[in-house]
Amino acid sequence: MTPTAALARPAPPAPLRVTWVQPEDLIGHELRQAAEDGRDAAGIARRWRAAGGATAPDRAGASPGPAGPALRALAGALLDELALLPCPSEADEPTELTVIQEEWEPWPVDGGPRPEGGVPAARLEAAWLGRAAGCLLGKPVEKLPIGGVRELARATGNWPLAGYFTEAGLDPAVAARHPWNRRSRATSLAENIDGMPEDDDLTYPLLGLLLLERHGPGFTTAEVARLWLDELPAGRTFTAERLAYRNLLDGIEPPHTARYRNPFREWIGARIRADIHGWTHPGDPAAAAAQAWRDATLSHTANGVYDAMFVAAALAAAAGGGTDVHGALRAGLAVIPARSRLARAVRRGIAMAHDEPTGTPAAFATVVDRLHAAYGHHHWVHAVPNAALLAAALTHADGDFTGSICRAVSGGWDTDSNGATAGSLAGLLAGSPAALPARWTAPLRNRLATGVRGLDGIGFDALAERTAALVVPGDPVMPGNPVMPGDPVMPGDPVMPGNPVVPGNPVVPGIPSDRTEAPAP
Repeated sequence: MTPTAALARPAPPAPLRVTWVQPEDLIGHELRQAAEDGRDAAGIARRWRAAGGATAPDRAGASPGPAGPALRALAGALLDELALLPCPSEADEPTELTVIQEEWEPWPVDGGPRPEGGVPAARLEAAWLGRAAGCLLGKPVEKLPIGGVRELARATGNWPLAGYFTEAGLDPAVAARHPWNRRSRATSLAENIDGMPEDDDLTYPLLGLLLLERHGPGFTTAEVARLWLDELPAGRTFTAERLAYRNLLDGIEPPHTARYRNPFREWIGARIRADIHGWTHPGDPAAAAAQAWRDATLSHTANGVYDAMFVAAALAAAAGGGTDVHGALRAGLAVIPARSRLARAVRRGIAMAHDEPTGTPAAFATVVDRLHAAYGHHHWVHAVPNAALLAAALTHADGDFTGSICRAVSGGWDTDSNGATAGSLAGLLAGSPAALPARWTAPLRNRLATGVRGLDGIGFDALAERTAALVVPGDPVMPGNPVMPGDPVMPGDPVMPGNPVVPGNPVVPGIPSDRTEAPAP
């Protein structure tokens, strides 16, 4: 072989590192989860560190290189040991629906009117468009720390955030410090948006649509699993969904798919599947939450499930057209355990938003700073901090569409997912596409890109018509709007007899006390 030929030989390919599944990466996340739910894992953590094990990757889905066979085997064994540790939080954070529903008697919240003619397709189109616009706003800055989100927006004259991100006029030094999300840069900046690009925050609502069209509202969790295997490529799954998918292929059946070696079971993934369940149950938060539970428990437990139930119930209340954003949030809180970490985080987010005196977009940054001080120890995809931020953004914006999606995205953490949910709820409240500012909807060009078979390029108007056909009629919910146990009472909210506020939570707007989070400064 000549020297020239040797020089021309291609470099060996980089090793394949499949994200979110390697045992040596999962163990760090499971140790973190144990610290959050109160399991005593100190001894297991020492054994892992003594063997040379690393902490979980901070923001990426996999460490740079694989572990050796012995360390990987140890990681798997320790994951199984962690699963056997007693979990003190289960008393306040059950996953079984029947146990969760015990707090629903008597039904504590008015879900709004049950519209006799279903939900107008225009309102559902606004929800679909709102979800897309909010997601698209957050896509370029997904995974960036809060400082990076702010610096990029300020450097381009877009702070307080008021429009899609752009790199027009961006200082190269700022771009180097805070690079856009690699997958989204080419499709999600103001200058290159041409329709809604593919994103899992829209893929899962599409799959939910197919689920209800094929199986109706009485679907089972196993039918959700079969739909995924039929229609969802494994490479399009992430975090808890990827591990549930892997578990299905290994012959593990629901609900065990949510628990087996799945440290992401309390992350945000189930929430992004919840919208269709709320949209199709107008005025019936309880039914929407129960339906979301059947979907969520394929991949999630406890707070990960509550996140989906909370959003589904809030959307159901808004879909009926008879409540404002604050009533929708109360309906969401009513379906989840009041003493759970997620419920406490939502109440704290609402209280912090009420505490900010000006209500201006610029001042919301102070709310965000307090939330990050309280919940910054969580992973950026965890359900708890993101639920707190979502609730704060919606409350502070008073349901305004632009204010809701911009506050949700400007708060960091899971920017595209928070923007999507905020846009869905604010879109419902707006009531029609015409009520949404054209600067958000016109770039979508009524076109959604997706890898879901048969749906690529579908219009949001067509999705709305198909969703409207799935709306479930039902009996009206019981009247009354009492406060859930542990819920801070907002102005105008009566405390009903027999439903007292739990000691330690204030009955005036403010930050409720809790057991595990440090108070925000």
